[in-house]
Amino acid sequence: MQLQRRNPPAEPVYLDYQATTPTDPRVVDAMLPYFTERFGNPHSAQHRHGSVAEHAVETARGQVAGLIGAQPNEIIFTSGATEANNLALIGALRFRRAQGRDHLVTAATEHKCVIESARALEGEGASVTFLPVRPDGLIELDRLAGAVTERTALVSIMAVNNEIGVIQPLAEIAALAHARGAWFHSDAAQAAGKIPLDVEAMGIDLMSLSAHKLYGPKGIGALYVRRRPRVRLAPLFHGGGQERGLRSGTLPTPLCVGFGAAAVIAAAEMATESERLAGLSRRLLAGLRAALPDSRLQGSAERRIPGNLNIAFAGIDADKLLAALPELSLSTGSACSSAAVEPSYVMTALGLDAAAARGAVRIGLGRFTTEAEVDFAIERLVEGVRALRRDAAAP
Repeated sequence: MQLQRRNPPAEPVYLDYQATTPTDPRVVDAMLPYFTERFGNPHSAQHRHGSVAEHAVETARGQVAGLIGAQPNEIIFTSGATEANNLALIGALRFRRAQGRDHLVTAATEHKCVIESARALEGEGASVTFLPVRPDGLIELDRLAGAVTERTALVSIMAVNNEIGVIQPLAEIAALAHARGAWFHSDAAQAAGKIPLDVEAMGIDLMSLSAHKLYGPKGIGALYVRRRPRVRLAPLFHGGGQERGLRSGTLPTPLCVGFGAAAVIAAAEMATESERLAGLSRRLLAGLRAALPDSRLQGSAERRIPGNLNIAFAGIDADKLLAALPELSLSTGSACSSAAVEPSYVMTALGLDAAAARGAVRIGLGRFTTEAEVDFAIERLVEGVRALRRDAAAP
């Protein structure tokens, strides 16, 4: 692979697609009418303005359902995956407590909102098991099987990790949960639209989704809630009883429409886009390793989404590296943990010591990433790492 030196772009190169994605222009076009002429309340379907909005919302519900193999009436719109995860965990544990099930099993590498929901449930008297992961970031299935008991209400394991991009074996996890009568929830915010998902075939009971992770608008997400056999949840808050009584409040029609449009585009383009991103990821990793042989990929090299590379540079503080590279938009981990000053808890769970964890950089490629941007990123990352190492070695 031959790289050509490139001039800095006018704007920083965006390589943080796990944090958020730009809204696809086709999605924006679909949304715009519902901010202006089709502005009706979708819950006021007795008149024309309301019925037009209601139809748009229900069409979007079906489009989101189609992305994951669900039925439209199994999709509950929320404000995002954080709310969906809270509703899934807290709602399930509160409902199943009356059945004598007050135990939650999850992983130490889950998204912060799942970890914090689990902590909140502990405060309510629930028992929570936080499972460790293997050094490659994957769940040890035998350990999971041993953790699930007759008291377990829910097993919650994310489909794709937001920091290291590894793909968990969802069908196998679901089978282990169901063998003890537990429900299975998966946070699929980083997976939907990137890998094929089929809630029926995989045996998933609850699944959280986020529009802004798949080129839709921010502020809208969804929770899939299985109808047969039926999964019941206690709502987190109360109001007019919208969304099957699980999520009261007026739905934002434009955002629902945008979510639906994004889901349709993702489903249609997933295969070709995955192949393209896999090629870009291989190019980026090969370029970095050629110049910096000690670059270490975090997480399984095989079971991962193609657009995520989490790379640790030995002897480097990632925060200092990013500060030295303003022409690249990168991150050191989850955007939802950006206030933390300690090393990423995901890196720590993989077995990295504090120094190694602080050297990890998350590189997220996406729909609008070009080969030229990848080559520019290789060039600048290599220069940045070498400069910091020279500074550290200077007397």
